[in-house]
Amino acid sequence: MTVSSDDELTALKLIGRIVADALATMGKAIEPGMTTRELDAIGRRVMEAAGARPAPELVYGFPGATCISVNEEVAHGIPGDRRIMQGDLVNIDVSAEKDGYFSDTGASFAVPPVTRKVERLCKDGRRAMWTGLREVGAGKPLAGIGRAVGAFAKKNGYTLVRNLASHGVGLSLHEEPTEIATWPDASERRLMEEGLVFTVEPFLSLGATFAEDGDDPWTLYSQPNALTVQYEHTVVATRNGPLILSMPSQ
Repeated sequence: MTVSSDDELTALKLIGRIVADALATMGKAIEPGMTTRELDAIGRRVMEAAGARPAPELVYGFPGATCISVNEEVAHGIPGDRRIMQGDLVNIDVSAEKDGYFSDTGASFAVPPVTRKVERLCKDGRRAMWTGLREVGAGKPLAGIGRAVGAFAKKNGYTLVRNLASHGVGLSLHEEPTEIATWPDASERRLMEEGLVFTVEPFLSLGATFAEDGDDPWTLYSQPNALTVQYEHTVVATRNGPLILSMPSQ
């Protein structure tokens, strides 16, 4: 999607705020002993109270309002009976639709007590996302995002999962431009046009380079097995740089 009016931008900011509020509320609600299904219900309530519809369910028939992935699960984890425990690494991915507009956000949360290595992984995962976001702007190369994130990961001793990419969003959950690499990709030649709406969502890992299928149709697992974090914002490319849409109310 390319933003072409103030009304479109207002609608995108609204759904962006809704998914960000749901993510923030879920993150604060995480407690050892609760199930991922209970955590998912909290996010659903926030979205539906704001008049939004959970996008994975709406678009793909996903069995949950949000994707919740724990430890060895990298992405698309199904909310269920799994209990969150002390020391777990919990990734929450929230996307929703309201009035025909979509937004997508995500973050990883370490459940205390955790090691300093995991604390650092979470901190650096967020830094990796912002490293990519700083490369966003009208007329700039999409490849700049992956180059910057790749340099950050290499400098700090991390790997990047290279088959889970950023993507266009706005009028649908996944749209053009597709497969925006958050790792160095020499074949990427596209430029960001002014108003382009997409996600920036690197998967920073302690060793994984690939996400592979598991026993169910949805959940993806780290390969090699290693703790991995994901942080994600929906952004608009402007002449003044990135305009972050998925910011919470407070």
